[in-house]
Amino acid sequence: MDSFPLEIIKQKKILVIGDLMLDRYWFGEVDRISPEAPVPVVRVARREDRLGGAANVARNIVAMGAKASLLGIVGPDEAGEQIQYLADEAGIDPLLIQDQSLHTTLKMRVLGRQQQLLRIDFEYPPQSSALHMLDEKAKALIAQHDVLVLSDYAKGALTHVEAMIAHAVECNVPVLVDPKGDDYARYRHASLVTPNRSEMQQAVGHWDSEEKLCQLAQSLRKKYALEALLITRSEQGMTLFNEQGRFHEDARAQEVFDVSGAGDTVLATLAVTRAAGLDWPQAIYWANKAGSIVVGKLGTSIVSAEELL
Repeated sequence: MDSFPLEIIKQKKILVIGDLMLDRYWFGEVDRISPEAPVPVVRVARREDRLGGAANVARNIVAMGAKASLLGIVGPDEAGEQIQYLADEAGIDPLLIQDQSLHTTLKMRVLGRQQQLLRIDFEYPPQSSALHMLDEKAKALIAQHDVLVLSDYAKGALTHVEAMIAHAVECNVPVLVDPKGDDYARYRHASLVTPNRSEMQQAVGHWDSEEKLCQLAQSLRKKYALEALLITRSEQGMTLFNEQGRFHEDARAQEVFDVSGAGDTVLATLAVTRAAGLDWPQAIYWANKAGSIVVGKLGTSIVSAEELL
């Protein structure tokens, strides 16, 4: 396989639009059960905030050497400020729209001895006025970038995703989508859509053989005029379907510690390698390698160009 094209990647600029969230981790020790209820008492020793959702995709893009602009919606709250701060710190260009009525999406995880004990989610849909501002800003920005990445976590930022894809196609900018739900008509004309195994089953139903999967995948791809469809399949690796056929990468031998954000890393790797001019088989080789590294890390994490090399 050709070497990772870092020097070309450094010249590329990628726009990430999608659902922003803050991943908050509370790490502690558990040495007793609460006298109030049969639950463990966690004595918090350390706290850490990380960029999540679309922001984690942008963070991975920057870690691999490319430039990333991040467009999304936050609320006028501490979590929104923290996303802005962490994005600045990571070297991302944050283009955040503030929705005055919104609470920023926050996922709080409590861990005892590196084991996740509890996750609490705070999430609310954005207002139509904020979505209009996001759509207008997207239209102005897409042509200034080499690749558009759409990170859909079904929190509402990509309500008008069809118009974003249509504009990118007009501007001849490739579009890579991490989808949600079973309505793939929303992603018509995208360059690539990257469902995981369960998301693919949601969209096309179950399959009992590789031949059946190939038939279902190619049918879905052609129906919505997608250049390529990549299914991430956990321990079965990842399989790409395009006009040329089927390309598969086996999962690399790796102890899986935490799959949080692994799809973000895969998407980011595909974005930078395609921006650098690699073909689909080469791009999924590097994406598979990045995915195998990130699942060995705790929580929402990144993979750097140095680690890939």
